[in-house]
Amino acid sequence: MVSSAILYEGKNDRVFIEEFITHLNFDNNKVQSYIFGGKSNFFDIENQNYQDLRLDIESSQIEKILFIVDADDIKNDKLYGGFENTQTALNKLIQELQFEAIASSYIMCDPKTQVGYLESFILSTIPEQQRDCIERFLGCSQFKSKENHKAILNQIYKIAYPNAPYNFEHSHFDKLKAELNKLFKTE
Repeated sequence: MVSSAILYEGKNDRVFIEEFITHLNFDNNKVQSYIFGGKSNFFDIENQNYQDLRLDIESSQIEKILFIVDADDIKNDKLYGGFENTQTALNKLIQELQFEAIASSYIMCDPKTQVGYLESFILSTIPEQQRDCIERFLGCSQFKSKENHKAILNQIYKIAYPNAPYNFEHSHFDKLKAELNKLFKTE
């Protein structure tokens, strides 16, 4: 039986979180996933996903919700970009949906800079020397599109670390781990 929901900005976020859930020995079948396909859709209170979620809550199928969204960068998005703007928008959305009693959130970014997205978070968990090498390559390659940058960063990471793709024991995972523990904890 599904008892929790995770709301994702994009499908890559879902794949990553499901891998982390498996690592934590939780059952992915106990979570209903909602993928929004972008930040503007995520913050659109009229999005069909929110109507579907409300029906699941009203039928007692969903008791807890975790919102997962990228911080991005305020330079690229004055409304939703940056950690603080994203947190403010999330708090407002949760309040407007009247989900405060059952919702929590996690903002994907480099925890030190509070800028970025899933790939920035992953990059923050590798040793500094390797991270600098990847960032120098991305800088000199001059990829203009954020999506290309994210896809290339993801591929570089997978090629460089094929046997142990994520360091789930890194301290940057602690807050996300705590949120997932709350989501799966039965009372």
